[in-house]
Amino acid sequence: MSGPDALVRAMCRSWSDPDPDRIAAFFAEDAVYHNIPMEPIAGRAAIRDFIAGFLTTFDAIDFEIHHQVVAGEIVMNERTDTLRGNGRDTPLPVMGVFEVRDGEIAAWRDYFDMAAINRAFGLSG
Repeated sequence: MSGPDALVRAMCRSWSDPDPDRIAAFFAEDAVYHNIPMEPIAGRAAIRDFIAGFLTTFDAIDFEIHHQVVAGEIVMNERTDTLRGNGRDTPLPVMGVFEVRDGEIAAWRDYFDMAAINRAFGLSG
């Protein structure tokens, strides 16, 4: 990988043909992944298990990065994540913040509206 920008872009692309082990390999051993409406997930193994569980419901996610900025080892992107599964595609507007350390993602925080996820899972109208 050639820096934080390329690392985050590669990780985002990996969700289009997801493999939990391959995605988890982008993260530091002590990384924290936090979808802000939910509880944070700490540690590469726990992140891998979360991804594997998520993929029992969705086939893949296509990340369309609209804007991405980098300041040192901080990467922020505005994107639309399209969740593919349940016989449909569900677009989700997202703002992501990544902290990179020693060529690995040490922290990832995504901010989005939980109502869109609930609709994708058929939990609300």
